[in-house]
Amino acid sequence: MGDVRVVGLEDLLSGRVKLHMLDELVGAREATRLRRKYLEQQAGIELSQLDVDLPYEGVVGRNCENTIGGVTIPLGVAGPLPIEGEHFRGSTYVPLATTEGALVATVNRGAAAIRSSGAVKVRVLDDKMTRAPVLETPGVEWSFRLTKWVEQNFQLLREAFRSATNHGDLRGIKPFVAGKFVFLRMEATTGDAMGMNMVTKAAERVVEEVVSRLDWVKHVSLSGNLCTDKKPAAVNWVMGRGKTVSAEAVIKRDVVGSVLKTTPEAVMKVVSAKLYVGSALAGALGGFNAHVANVIAAVFIATGQDLAQVVESSESITYADITPAGDLYFSLTIPSLEVGTVGGGTWLPAQRAALSIMGVAGPGDPPGTNARKFAEVVAAAALAGELSLTSALSAHHLVKAHDRLGRGRR
Repeated sequence: MGDVRVVGLEDLLSGRVKLHMLDELVGAREATRLRRKYLEQQAGIELSQLDVDLPYEGVVGRNCENTIGGVTIPLGVAGPLPIEGEHFRGSTYVPLATTEGALVATVNRGAAAIRSSGAVKVRVLDDKMTRAPVLETPGVEWSFRLTKWVEQNFQLLREAFRSATNHGDLRGIKPFVAGKFVFLRMEATTGDAMGMNMVTKAAERVVEEVVSRLDWVKHVSLSGNLCTDKKPAAVNWVMGRGKTVSAEAVIKRDVVGSVLKTTPEAVMKVVSAKLYVGSALAGALGGFNAHVANVIAAVFIATGQDLAQVVESSESITYADITPAGDLYFSLTIPSLEVGTVGGGTWLPAQRAALSIMGVAGPGDPPGTNARKFAEVVAAAALAGELSLTSALSAHHLVKAHDRLGRGRR
């Protein structure tokens, strides 16, 4: 690394040094400052608001390139939220990073109704990360041969997969054939990591193994969009990706009235008309919910998750019914909740602190425990948000709440 005095703002302004070169020349922290000063000169504006203290030496090469600082987002907390999961049992506060007024309040109100009636029961039904490379064969007969070869040599391919990671394990490969193209949708466990990078690296080793043994197979792309990552897709809705989680709660009739200001019947009518009929008319894919993406995004920002995966992680279905005792049964099922407690941005100080609030920061013992605990908390929080919003809609209180909590006051 060069002396910090060797490179200055004048070198950037003259073009002698490019922005992306600064990290190696002066270190990530000074590079961040110089880029910000350069942009101030170029745009004729003042950017001191972006001067956020972050561990830039760790960020660069791991989380972000060409850093110029950071942005701050308000962080609220909802709870306590009582949860009876297989992995998480107890009450927790849930951190939500958002700029939408009323979001934290609505999750908090849902949590209050749940507390007054019992707890959210949650189960992680499945846990896998996927990657689906696309390969090319001479034709459909050869594609069929490839699918059989993959089936017969699964253990060989599993060993190839495991050679690329200390934490992941290949548990299955589902081939999809379209003429001469074969998509190998690999499913793998990833410990406490969300695992996308892990599985991608290991999938590459599997492809290398296949191509090295079958000279009539060509590697087209490491991702064939059947994974499916960062896009709404029926394959995730049906087969799941990440954590498949289902949560439920029974809210007593008197609590629905006193806390949620409505009736079980009114909530059920909104769920039926809005979430099912309305979503069906809209041709929704995984959109049979009120605002799950709101809660998922807020938790993802707070805890350093992959933000683009809000797309598939918020695909979900909310359900409401009346129990024989006349209480409100309420459930939420998320097929593709993609979360982790290690990797990505989870190591950053603020994000790790947010995970620590829920007691899920870092690796679990045994591996995978903390990520599954976290998934149960996220699903429970999303259910609380769904419960509150559908209740507000049924009582015609939505606009009034947003006027009170989501509008600026001077």
